[in-house]
Formats: sequence, C-alpha cells, structure tokens
Amino acid sequence: MIAVHNLHMQLNAGHHTVTILSGISFEIPNKQVTAIIGPSGSGKSTLLGLLAGLDRPTAGTIQLNGQEITHWSEHDMAQFRRQSIGYVFQSFHLIPTLTALENVTLPLDLSQHSSAKNRAQTLLDMVGLQDRLHHYPVQLSGGEQQRVAVARAFACSPPILFADEPTGNLDSNNGEHIIQLLLQLNREHDSTLVLVTHDTALANQADRVLTLQDGHLVSDRLLPSD
Repeated sequence: MIAVHNLHMQLNAGHHTVTILSGISFEIPNKQVTAIIGPSGSGKSTLLGLLAGLDRPTAGTIQLNGQEITHWSEHDMAQFRRQSIGYVFQSFHLIPTLTALENVTLPLDLSQHSSAKNRAQTLLDMVGLQDRLHHYPVQLSGGEQQRVAVARAFACSPPILFADEPTGNLDSNNGEHIIQLLLQLNREHDSTLVLVTHDTALANQADRVLTLQDGHLVSDRLLPSD
C-alpha cells in the first residue's frame, strides 16, 4: 500500500517561496492502477518523484508497503528503490553506451540476480524487441526506447511501479502500445502502478484517477470496472 498524509512541497525561488503541493493525502491499495492527472504545473511529476523517494517533501509523510520513507538516507532509499520500485521516465533515461539488453540487465546485475541476462532477454521478448537486443538507444526509435525503459522498470519484479508521462514523447500508435504493455506487465506481476499522464485514453484505463490542480488534490474517483 502507498499512504500519503498531509504532504507539502515548497521551493525557494529568490526572495519568495513557491508552493508546489499543499496538504495532499490519499492511500493506494496494493495492485491498484492509479492515474494522476491535472494541468501542467499542477504538481503531478513532483508528487510522483516524492512517492519514489527521488526528492523529499517539505512536510508530511509517505509510506510504501508499511515503511515510512520520508526521512530515509539516500543510501537506504536507493536500496529500497532497487528492491521495491520500478520507474519509467518520460525521457526514457537509457544509458547511451549500453545496448537494449545491457540497459535491462543492469538493475538485475545490481540486485545480484542469478540469471540476469536471461531475465532481461525474456522481458525484451515480451515487449517485442527480440530483434533489437544488441542495438544502442541511438539506433532505436522513440517507441522502442520507451519499451526498453518499461522492460527495465519491470526487471526486478518490483511491487510498486511509477511511470511519469510514459506516452508523452510518443505518437498515438506507439503510445497505445506502451499503455497496453504497462497494463499487461502490471497484471502479470501483480504490482501497484501509479502513473502521471496527460493522456485521457491512458487515464481511462486505470482503476482510479486522482486530479491535481494548483498543488491541491481536487478529485479522487474510482472508475467503473469492465
């Protein structure tokens, strides 16, 4: 479960303070797919980064699977992320000097996975890149790079997956393919998926939609199941 209580985020900008998030509270049960939507500047990506421990809030608490992460050291947070969190970035964040296979193998090697290369190859097969294993990011299209990023995020079978605008840099066809990949892998791994998106089609396939506006949570609604 993800539990957020009275979360605030402020940044100093010269002689004044900018409020990014103000008094955000919610809980996300295990295995739920939750979309966070809202206009640009509403605090969506900041919230996702805080949930993943990439930054620290000004005030409030965040619990991931029963553990309060807000005041952890960078070392402890990095270890927890390696074991429990997958993250899909909008801009892919692949390592340019590594092939697709090596990019997906890397987190497995860091976790001392016993069959890292085989696991990475299986995931790349699942996302349809079995013929692109030894290509470098510069040799891949945007859609292919994002598929590598999705495979990498799921490499260690994390119980929690965060995705920041996973279709934001893709055309509609590639975007739809990434949506279906995320949802398929999420179901197969029984993970909790939280994604930030401007994509209405993606948000409508979630179990729940949180809407931010001006740093406030203004709507929290469950979507009807099929």
